[in-house]
Amino acid sequence: MAEVIVIGAGPAGASAALFLAKAGKETLVLDSNSSMTKRAWLENHYGVKELTGPQLLEIGREQAEKFGAKFIEEKVTVVDTNGGQTVYVKTESGRNYRAEHVIFATGALTDLASATGLELVDGREPRIKKVIDTDRYGRTSRPRLWAAGTVAGTSVHTIITSGDGAKVAIEIISELNGERYVDHDVLK
Repeated sequence: MAEVIVIGAGPAGASAALFLAKAGKETLVLDSNSSMTKRAWLENHYGVKELTGPQLLEIGREQAEKFGAKFIEEKVTVVDTNGGQTVYVKTESGRNYRAEHVIFATGALTDLASATGLELVDGREPRIKKVIDTDRYGRTSRPRLWAAGTVAGTSVHTIITSGDGAKVAIEIISELNGERYVDHDVLK
């Protein structure tokens, strides 16, 4: 059983996975390989001169894997909290996974969230009709289920969605640790 399953490996999901894995949390990322970032060209991402979306996705995955995050290409079809301490996740191939927490980082896609019973609200971005209703920390209407990035109502810009993924991961790590978690690297 993973401590956290992240659904989606775009900027929000991979960023969440990076922070979670670096904090020593067992992290599994299930990705359907449909990120809208695959079509992006980046010149507005702080610290990056120019980069393709596919390059950003590859770098983000490598960073998270460096710290132990596991990535599996699977489309999630069911998320069920069953009212308990464990979240059950089923994929299109019929595989089943379990975790203490799940992060929805599904970009513009809300079908899974809707099927899971999460509350949706109108989106603010062009072409983003619905998003998951969250509090300012990324908590959804259901315990142990979180949302980050565009599906949680943040701007579609990769720098913003990646930051939101990190924010939600920090909140989950803090909850799991029972105290506020901060991750600061320093030059050696």
